[in-house]
Amino acid sequence: MAREASASGAMDGPAGVEAGRFGTPGRPLRRNSFLVGFTGALGVLLAYAVYLGLRNAAGMVVLVVIALFLAVGLHPAVVRLRSWGVPRGLAVALVALVVVALLSAGVLALVPPIVTQTTQFIDQLPSYLESLRRNETVNDLVEQFDLMRRAQELASADVVGRALGGVLGGAQFLFGTLFRVLTVLVLTIYFLVYFDRMRDLAYALVPRSRRERVQLIGDEMLTKVGAYMVGALSIAVLAGVAAFVFALAVGLPYPFALAVVVAITDLIPQIGATLGAVVVSLVGFATEPSVGIACIVFFVIYQQIENYLLYPKIMRRSVHVNEVAALVAALLGVSLLGVIGALIAIPTVAAIQIVLREVVIPRQDRR
Repeated sequence: MAREASASGAMDGPAGVEAGRFGTPGRPLRRNSFLVGFTGALGVLLAYAVYLGLRNAAGMVVLVVIALFLAVGLHPAVVRLRSWGVPRGLAVALVALVVVALLSAGVLALVPPIVTQTTQFIDQLPSYLESLRRNETVNDLVEQFDLMRRAQELASADVVGRALGGVLGGAQFLFGTLFRVLTVLVLTIYFLVYFDRMRDLAYALVPRSRRERVQLIGDEMLTKVGAYMVGALSIAVLAGVAAFVFALAVGLPYPFALAVVVAITDLIPQIGATLGAVVVSLVGFATEPSVGIACIVFFVIYQQIENYLLYPKIMRRSVHVNEVAALVAALLGVSLLGVIGALIAIPTVAAIQIVLREVVIPRQDRR
């Protein structure tokens, strides 16, 4: 009986379809106007539900996208460690520890100067106020514009309440930022652990007749994008090290913090290196005019070395993106996602460029 049922099931199924674990698939449903309209309506409702979900979870979707790009950029490091015989779990743990160490070093470099400057200002505030009180011109202005009464009004309960609300809002922003950073870090680790499985699952969703070509193009995109991100991180680290050595040589205050600023801004395409140079040069002019001039000369020379020597050598394995496309992508990325958008803009354009070169243009040439 079982054999007859199995044979009957095989007869009922479409020709050429093998029976799986849950039996043989049945024949396709007959197409009619009601079924087509009902399916179309369900498709529209599903698309609208997806739109609402993405709109409501836009912040989390951005974090997931950032984590995916970081995982793609860090995956070559995991592959390299595995080629040296390191187990996958340990390789992911080592890469994650390096990322956490870099983030911690950046925070430790930037926070102490801010705290120190704020503490110095608070400590010297009474002397500033005393100097102002003894100044006759200031006293005349206070009487003329009735500044004491306005200061008392500013110290009212409503204003203090709004100020406390601002403080609480600042604390909420701080903890929110910390939560987002931890979320991205955890998601990146998970994506690194399950990177191969996720990639194989994505390829399995493609029809078998096209799977090999899609896999080749997808692997090429991942390789090139990963190479670009690793190269960008390497160039940023070199820029930070060079800025740190220069800051120590000329006696700039907080050299490590300035080096972190230069490294972070150097990740921004097109304009990042200039932003870092401007920040360090302003600090140099605030220290001494000759130091500021030395900063300008140093960054002009270093950017020439980076643009014509380091960048071509490190980025030789990555996709070469058109300069106009890179600039437009960076501007669009900044307008959509801020600095994060600028960071992921170039890898995105690199991936799109591969699709255009390997799929769209050959298809147009065959027509």
